[in-house]
Amino acid sequence: MKALTELVLASHNAGKLKELQAMLGDSIKVQAVSAFSLVEPDETGLSFIENAILKARHAARVSGLPALADDSGLAVDYLGGAPGIRSARYAEGQGDAANNAKLLEALKDVPDDERGAQFVCAVALVRHADDPLPIVCEGLWHGSILREPRGSQGFGYDPLFWVAERNCASAELPATEKNQLSHRAIAMRLLKQRLGL
Repeated sequence: MKALTELVLASHNAGKLKELQAMLGDSIKVQAVSAFSLVEPDETGLSFIENAILKARHAARVSGLPALADDSGLAVDYLGGAPGIRSARYAEGQGDAANNAKLLEALKDVPDDERGAQFVCAVALVRHADDPLPIVCEGLWHGSILREPRGSQGFGYDPLFWVAERNCASAELPATEKNQLSHRAIAMRLLKQRLGL
């Protein structure tokens, strides 16, 4: 792959754009897909990887630029990987608090040693919309699910995700520390290695 100097991020999230730009450094200019289109593709894939590739191809198609997308979520072992690719919509789109409440209800009678889970992030980079060789990297952040929320940092399932090596919930970690440990950080480190950055 020739050296990248510019790419489009398949996200409308300004925070994610800023985080990604910081991870990639100044050698690559990153723009949000919203500069080209506000239409979001249907996430019809059955896996994080499939959905990341779908989003990257869409962003490349509307922008004419190489595109990067991520698809992330929580996979709970006891629930067979649920909420999985439906993590953000687990409680029918009612938001983080409802998603967390539904997860706690699903696990209410599950013993502590069976509450293993991982945050998953799949990132996909395509040079163009029809790229037959997308670069795909995946990050897994292993932990377990608490019985009640803890902490006020982060978002999503962070208040329920116990990080054993730090003896706290993800939502109790400072952002700088979370951004070194997280599933997204792991996936982005692998991508940077693949790109020689």
